[in-house]
Amino acid sequence: MARYVSLVFVFMSLLVMPPFCFGGKNIGGYLYPQFYDYSCPKAQEIVNSIVAKAVAKEPRMAASLIRLHFHDCFVKGCDGSILLDGGSGITSEKNSNPNRNSARGFEVIDAIKSALEKECPQKVSCADALALAARDSTVLAGGPSWEVPLGRRDSKSASLSGSNNNIPAPNNTFQTILTKFKLQGLNVVDLVALSGSHTIGNARCTSFRQRLYNQSGNGQPDYSLHASYAAQLRTRCPRSGGDQNLFFLDFQTPTKFDNSYFKNLLASKGLLSSDQVLLTKNEASMELVKQYAENNELFFQQFAKSMVKMGNISPLTGSKGEIRKNCRKMN
Repeated sequence: MARYVSLVFVFMSLLVMPPFCFGGKNIGGYLYPQFYDYSCPKAQEIVNSIVAKAVAKEPRMAASLIRLHFHDCFVKGCDGSILLDGGSGITSEKNSNPNRNSARGFEVIDAIKSALEKECPQKVSCADALALAARDSTVLAGGPSWEVPLGRRDSKSASLSGSNNNIPAPNNTFQTILTKFKLQGLNVVDLVALSGSHTIGNARCTSFRQRLYNQSGNGQPDYSLHASYAAQLRTRCPRSGGDQNLFFLDFQTPTKFDNSYFKNLLASKGLLSSDQVLLTKNEASMELVKQYAENNELFFQQFAKSMVKMGNISPLTGSKGEIRKNCRKMN
């Protein structure tokens, strides 16, 4: 009888034991913040340190790392596929329309991975490093923090077509953008909140030129863009040439993570068409823009929730995928 009670006790203890007690193995196939507490306890500290140095050197890097995580998750899930270079049967996502000449931050992830491999070889995935870097970038720019669920593994493939088709484009209609979000299990609240990351970072002239020169397809000016703001943009974004010229997505506080992006939309000064349509093409999104413009804390709370939700898109766990030694290539 005593032996039976003892076995029951052990069994019940295992049931209530937190998953991180299993030494960093993703037993249940789900993500949790304590995943590396035993297998690589300094993982988050290492990521934060390297991201902090990169952002201190170049404030724009914060936006670039957030965008890299976003572009990764929207293609086959959050699996580090965007980090793979071409070759050995891989057609890199870096060459897709949304990423070519604009996706950046790969060297920062390389530095993070190199440091992690020295500390705890083949324990921390590139996909998790990217998710942590996005969170740390947000905080360093003055935005909210959140616990990052961890335990992703790295993909052994990339999808150029997925990158070309799944990532929302600056000139997509509101409905097309929303559809692309819904295909990932995200809703209109996530769409508006995550678009708020455009409170930091830059966009190229080629991303919004059509708004400045009546190139919308119907021959009409884009009246949703404030006239004086449009005139200012034309000085450095000509009708032809200057494709790579950079402009702040939020001209008010370009390196500070806050809700001025939404205030800009209310003033018809959203840089990209995909920004401004949040106010002009859908009642639900318009109401959210107004709420976030009024309440910075509300925006921060929802942004954190939506980033966790996005980070949970189709992760590879358990024995799926691998833990890459080098984020640019398969083992």
